[in-house]
Amino acid sequence: MKKILVVLLVLVFVASIPLFSQAATEAKKPYIAVVSKGEQHDFWQQVKLGANAAAKEYGVDITFEGPPSESDVQIQVEMLNNAMAKNPVAIALAALNTQSVLDQLQQTKAKGIPVIGFDSGVPEAPVGSIWANAATNNYAAAGVAAEKMFPLIKARIEAATEAKPVKIVVMNQDASGESLLSRGKGFRDTMVKLIDEQTKLSKSDIAVIGNTAYIAADSPTKGRKVFIEMIVPASTAMTDATNSAQAVLNKVVGDNVLGIFCSNEATVKGLLAATNDGATLKSNANFRNVVVIGYDAGEAQKNAVRAQYFLGSITQDPYMIGFRAVELAYKAYKGEKVSDVDTGAKFYDYTNMDDADIKGLLYD
Repeated sequence: MKKILVVLLVLVFVASIPLFSQAATEAKKPYIAVVSKGEQHDFWQQVKLGANAAAKEYGVDITFEGPPSESDVQIQVEMLNNAMAKNPVAIALAALNTQSVLDQLQQTKAKGIPVIGFDSGVPEAPVGSIWANAATNNYAAAGVAAEKMFPLIKARIEAATEAKPVKIVVMNQDASGESLLSRGKGFRDTMVKLIDEQTKLSKSDIAVIGNTAYIAADSPTKGRKVFIEMIVPASTAMTDATNSAQAVLNKVVGDNVLGIFCSNEATVKGLLAATNDGATLKSNANFRNVVVIGYDAGEAQKNAVRAQYFLGSITQDPYMIGFRAVELAYKAYKGEKVSDVDTGAKFYDYTNMDDADIKGLLYD
């Protein structure tokens, strides 16, 4: 009887080994911290979905968190500190302010913890502290917006005179995030190039005005026929974005505004709030000839595009931004060589927004 009991105990022990082994494996899953600029916009929710999908595919644990708004720099810093306290094997970071995370970047560099930038990444980070970036080429993507707008306003640009100049407005949420700076500059430079090369006007007829962060040393500033105004609201709050949009609309006739480019979802929402979800852009005779292009997606923006209140919008692939960020973080942790990844962008309008290669990128 004793022998039988011993045999049974041995069999039970042997059978339980896979369970103990599985539990040990699960307990030792690598942990990757993903610290975003926020979670408030539909965009970030799609980034989160992509990050979670990559975590599942590569068998890692992640946390995904961001501050209540993109003005809450200190809250993001605290989130990063808390994540680092959990000893991650790698970190994916979209910094609101690089200067605010310099100490953390020095720590991760000293410890050999890979940091992957995503979306706007960590611009001007200390050399060697960021291993790679998963992001849209925002400069090129915004340049596409200028290319789409230009043919519709070209004739009116060529008709501009110093006595009756025209204006193109670029609305940017802030003047610090690298992604927004790149978008504003990409649209600005492409529009200047198109006017210079494809109209009878030249750079000497153009002036880039407005927020100085968006005026480069080589930007034309002396012209008096075409003004490209770079606008930044007083803060990232929705009310300020709406107020800035309303101020632009109030001057559409007086300034002869031909086009408006909203460089992110927040500025789009500000314009939509000032125009009854875009309907006023068509119902008000003063606004009908203003060509509007947005950036990103979301339900309200998609509706505006579908109704042709907007000419169209540029969409990133936020899902792939999140996926690639975690993928790069995992590969860096495993010792693989990593490099920057362009996660892509496309222009959509009412004619193609339901196409198979577009509709999946248009999040709500």
